[in-house]
Amino acid sequence: MTTIYIVGIAITLMVLVLSLITISKGYAYRHKVDPLPTEDEEESDSSKQEIKEKDRTL
Repeated sequence: MTTIYIVGIAITLMVLVLSLITISKGYAYRHKVDPLPTEDEEESDSSKQEIKEKDRTL
């Protein structure tokens, strides 16, 4: 009977430790944001969009 309690406590502690490690890694993750496009990049993107729209109408 005591063996069951020991195994249960060991599993509970293992789950607790793994949960804390996972939460810690989640908070340590650094989110990155893409830089704003320059005017040249915006112009080339708009011309690509126009080409795609022309292809759809064909």
